[in-house]
Amino acid sequence: MGFILALLALGVLISFRIFSFPDVTAEGSITLGAAVAATLLVKGMDPLSATLIAVLAGMVAGTVTGILHTRFNINGLLSGILVMTALYSINLHVMGRSNMPLLSSTTFVTWAERASVKMFADVENVNVFGWEVSGRDLSVFGLAVLASIVVGVLLYLFFRTDLGTAMRATGDNAQMVRAMGISDGNMIVLGLAISNGLVALSGALLAQYQGFADVQMGIGMLVWGLASVIIGEALVGLKQLNLLITGSVMGSVLFRLLVAIALRWGLDPNDLKLITAAFVFCALVLPGILAKAGAKKVGVSNA
Repeated sequence: MGFILALLALGVLISFRIFSFPDVTAEGSITLGAAVAATLLVKGMDPLSATLIAVLAGMVAGTVTGILHTRFNINGLLSGILVMTALYSINLHVMGRSNMPLLSSTTFVTWAERASVKMFADVENVNVFGWEVSGRDLSVFGLAVLASIVVGVLLYLFFRTDLGTAMRATGDNAQMVRAMGISDGNMIVLGLAISNGLVALSGALLAQYQGFADVQMGIGMLVWGLASVIIGEALVGLKQLNLLITGSVMGSVLFRLLVAIALRWGLDPNDLKLITAAFVFCALVLPGILAKAGAKKVGVSNA
């Protein structure tokens, strides 16, 4: 789940870090991706096509948020809230109900299980660094890792192109971009479309992994994405693009591990959102505290 939600973190990285845009559409678009993929899978569509269509649906949601902000001059936060609110009803209409199971549908997990049967036909469990892991779980894990690596590399290559550089420049200095004759509004719309497309991709894969799509599954996911980005920045330290992308993936996995450890220690599942908020608070506050402590030590040593 950490690697699947790393795609969510990469989407949040684009909106919040590259464009400094408070896009809360993510909480609706991750459910939209899950709802669209689940509905198409139940109707018999193959997992790849269903997932790609879910990504396109997420991009449409991000585009609408961008248009509301750039064309109608609505505050960015309010634009995201409007689209997120509308997506709740849209997701219900897409699924036709609040919860859609995928138990009898062919998904990426099904493909991973078939691959595990071919690779580990005579072995039930595989020893991985001392842990006994089933071939199915190992195949699903490999699929999630592969998805996050491929998306991360493609994102890095895209932001190295002229278009990607223009988008990054828009986030850094919109006035300079306008002076160069580039439409900063179009860059924002495109950036939000890509961001929410990645978030929807995360939702589509998450639904296939969990075996169901639920209209409530997006609640709190924006905080999860932010926490992953913040933890990743604390891990890598520098602001280089490749390190930010790598850090976001690492942050998502580490954050999921922290939650898993908390649950293993007996945390009440009802307190999961509370502990998530606490982790985010620590991730926001600790870097500043450590920086001040280091400055004081340097000052004392110089004195």
